[in-house]
Amino acid sequence: MASQDDVFKKIVSHAKEYGFVFQSSEIYDGLSAVYDYGQNGVELKNNIKRYWWDAMTLLHENIVGIDSAIFMHPTIWKASGHVDAFNDPLIDNRDSKKRYRADVLIEDHLAKYDEKIEKEVAKARKRFGDSFDEQMFRQTNPRVLENARKRDEIHERFAKALNDNDLDELRQIIIDCEIVCPISGTRNWTDVRQFNLMFKTEMGSTADGAMTVYLRPETAQGIFVNYLNVQKTGRMRIPFGIAQIGKAFRNEIVARQFIFRMREFEQMEMQFFVRPGSELEWFKSWKEQRLRWHKALGLGDDKYRFHDHDKLAHYANAATDIEFEMPFGFKEVEGIHSRTNFDLSQHEKFSGKKIQYFDPELGESYTPYVIETSIGVDRMFLSVLCSSYEEQQLDGGDKRVVLHLPAALAPVKCAVLPLVKKDGLPEKARDIVNDLKFDFATHYDEKDSIGKRYRRQDAIGTPFCITVDHQTLEDNTVTLRHRDSMEQERVAIADLHRLIHDNVSINSLLRKLK
Repeated sequence: MASQDDVFKKIVSHAKEYGFVFQSSEIYDGLSAVYDYGQNGVELKNNIKRYWWDAMTLLHENIVGIDSAIFMHPTIWKASGHVDAFNDPLIDNRDSKKRYRADVLIEDHLAKYDEKIEKEVAKARKRFGDSFDEQMFRQTNPRVLENARKRDEIHERFAKALNDNDLDELRQIIIDCEIVCPISGTRNWTDVRQFNLMFKTEMGSTADGAMTVYLRPETAQGIFVNYLNVQKTGRMRIPFGIAQIGKAFRNEIVARQFIFRMREFEQMEMQFFVRPGSELEWFKSWKEQRLRWHKALGLGDDKYRFHDHDKLAHYANAATDIEFEMPFGFKEVEGIHSRTNFDLSQHEKFSGKKIQYFDPELGESYTPYVIETSIGVDRMFLSVLCSSYEEQQLDGGDKRVVLHLPAALAPVKCAVLPLVKKDGLPEKARDIVNDLKFDFATHYDEKDSIGKRYRRQDAIGTPFCITVDHQTLEDNTVTLRHRDSMEQERVAIADLHRLIHDNVSINSLLRKLK
């Protein structure tokens, strides 16, 4: 059986080979941690964004969208705290000359104890079968208890160090846990130091009069500074939300794992404004709603888990991540935060403008509290790609690579394939394409054998292949092939639109969220 690392390498290779993701500036040897989306990747990415956008703006009468600028007044980032405190704790290995995030090194070490525990549980489950009492086993097994004790001790030190911003203690944990550099295999570590993640540039017609501006490290602030504009023009009443999809930029020193961590990335964020005192109820509600959104894709309910933050941001009173099981372990794909009234209060203070809401029910004005949901588009893209990839051994010794993409997200919904390039079959196939293309992303392919064409469509995740043969000319029926099962059925051309729509519409996902 291939290791998870090997599987991930195959997924990365597949993404390039089939036009999903390319290394940016590849002909110039690339640019580190920057990627371009190819012809199939951009369609998959757009479909993910459409699913999120519609789930927010169509299913909630009190959520609207905006699109704020990447460049914003530099005082915004002073008010938000990014100028002074947007840092990662970094540590270098002197032998490999590689740089790592100190907190990630420790988190990965903690995850190893969880893996050891799960292996013990899995072995016991296999040994005892239906009679296995997992809860009792976790509470009594000596090896499970010992690993849990070690993990909890380290975790307690780690959480305290993060909250105290104790960089020396972070390094000491790395030393005490004998964490080695993955490259050099040594423990020759430097001190831990903070690194500001913002990109800055200058705006102005002359060098002397230029103003320092920043590429936004998050999209949220564009929502906060437009709070009054949206609230007044939309006559919005608390509670209400503002959604946005946009690019963000972070000078990540430790960028790795393909598109999981990049310097230029895209976020889908929604800031939900609520009455003070109700924020924790809304925080719980949005945790549940966002998990349902993920699970509706059918990637596997057991692949998701919540992870409460060990260190809360200074402005937050609750924070959790939705983690997804990637080939390299459980990793964050979405964060839900209760940001209190910090952001609006800060912008009120720094701008000198009153940013409050008059609540007609209470008869008083207040600064709303905020619940944030923020999901990385690129991480979501990667989670969908990784969970969909499968290598199948077929009867007869043949094999195929198939992407079991959720049909609504697939870049191509159907492919129309004439059995041969003669006898009027290509013309008939083109007629079908011209009918379907107004509603579905449709491919036409006449090159190579029908089997090779099926494999190409399987590899990009196309849910349906439509084969036009000589019988089609006689009775206007075609062979409809299903990607996942490879089953084929004879259907009337007149029924194609309905059959495809019922399976590939974004609505089919949205209806699961009711």
